[in-house]
Amino acid sequence: MKRIGKETNIQALRKISNLFTTTSVEVDELLAMVMDAAKDIVGVKNGSLLLVQDEKTLKLQFYQASGENTGQLKDIDLPPGVGISGSVAKTGEAIISNDVTTDPRWYQGVSEKMRTPVQSMASFPLIIDNKVIGVVQFLDKVDGSTFDKTNTEVLERFASLMAKFFQVSQTRNLLGREFGKLKEQYLQRYTIVGESEPIKKCIMLAEKVADSKATVLLNGESGTGKELFAHLIHDRSQRQNNPFVSVSCGALPASILERELFGHEKGAFTGADTQKIGLFEAAHTGTLFLDEIGELPMDMQVKLLRVIQEEAFMRLGGTETIKVDVRLVTATNRDLEKEVREGNFRQDLYYRINVIKITLPPLREKLGDISDLLTYFLKKHSPEGQPVKKPGKGLVAHLRSYSWPGNIRELENSVERAIVLTDEEELTPEAFPFEISQAPIELNVGSTLKEASDSFRTTFISNTLKSTGGNRTKAAQVLGVQRSYLSRLLKELGIN
Repeated sequence: MKRIGKETNIQALRKISNLFTTTSVEVDELLAMVMDAAKDIVGVKNGSLLLVQDEKTLKLQFYQASGENTGQLKDIDLPPGVGISGSVAKTGEAIISNDVTTDPRWYQGVSEKMRTPVQSMASFPLIIDNKVIGVVQFLDKVDGSTFDKTNTEVLERFASLMAKFFQVSQTRNLLGREFGKLKEQYLQRYTIVGESEPIKKCIMLAEKVADSKATVLLNGESGTGKELFAHLIHDRSQRQNNPFVSVSCGALPASILERELFGHEKGAFTGADTQKIGLFEAAHTGTLFLDEIGELPMDMQVKLLRVIQEEAFMRLGGTETIKVDVRLVTATNRDLEKEVREGNFRQDLYYRINVIKITLPPLREKLGDISDLLTYFLKKHSPEGQPVKKPGKGLVAHLRSYSWPGNIRELENSVERAIVLTDEEELTPEAFPFEISQAPIELNVGSTLKEASDSFRTTFISNTLKSTGGNRTKAAQVLGVQRSYLSRLLKELGIN
């Protein structure tokens, strides 16, 4: 017997121990290494691993083999309860047989397929959560001796280690599936839908600036997806695996917002019983998204400017300067240039946050995306286990005829409401009733029918062209007409 204390064996065990903690090595590779190490240390000719294929009958199938048996036993089934290994699987107890020729439990079928005579065998169960999931068996000693107590103890420990590898593998697979679900939910939540030219330009710009540290100002009406673009910038940057922290500057009073951003020391004010880490610290090495930056009070604007300039701050009640590495993304639905002129927003702060400006288009300027958005929201809000409702005839055209003052958020809410209130499999225009006051086009009573028709067509076609970035071929596809006919309409209606 080789002694376990030999340097080569110690190194092999250390290598296995290190691999046990890594996630990059497959379980099959780990099992093969463990089996080979066990063979070398104890001095065994062959080893093989069988896995339970049926929990009820405990039917076994050869899964892995080493030594002279490599490749010979793969895919061989062992009938339930048959053979020494079958007995081990049923009882969960190890069996050491030093003369298999006289052992009634020995299964001759495997010996015949192996075409190799076997004298002795040590078979051990692989147990996870009190269940036998397989059997590992070692056949014959190299020196012709039998398996003694010391051999048995060593091999039993290796069998236990192999069972743990399987357990870790199962846990990793389970965690992998859970991570996959979380990732799918995350991607679904922060998906940007649309193929119109205006939205494609915004996506290209966001991806282009993602890897820089330049501050980004996202400007657009409420409901245009500013937070989605903040996530896009973060997810496309080298900071993607670091924190993404978000706060609405308009949702909190100035005093509370200051504590949230910078944190505070214990005893800084009444009720400060413990130290609190601020959002700037929480976002260190990541991205901090300040939504509704236009709502920031003047005194907080001064403090924010100082942090951006110095990349450092002090907690409330603190004396220690804290350095941070934060990518700042801000958003607003206000005209900050106008706010600066009127004295409501600091000019120097505006220049600091407006290094890169991305203006998100309202939905009325990208009506060509409504079909894709509708499909996406139908899938997103359909109850689990139920078929996804389909857009009925005329629905897309009906949705495109509306101005959507609440933008994508309003469209999503409308789709969700229609799904809940509609029993049929298809959604019709009637499921999206719009108030007269919400009509996108104003038509004066007293106009002729032709004048009203021309006014409607002019506005509708103009909006469609805006949504396609002026691309007439795409606009014709959206409108469902030939490009030549669209060209005649543009000339007839005087649309440039």
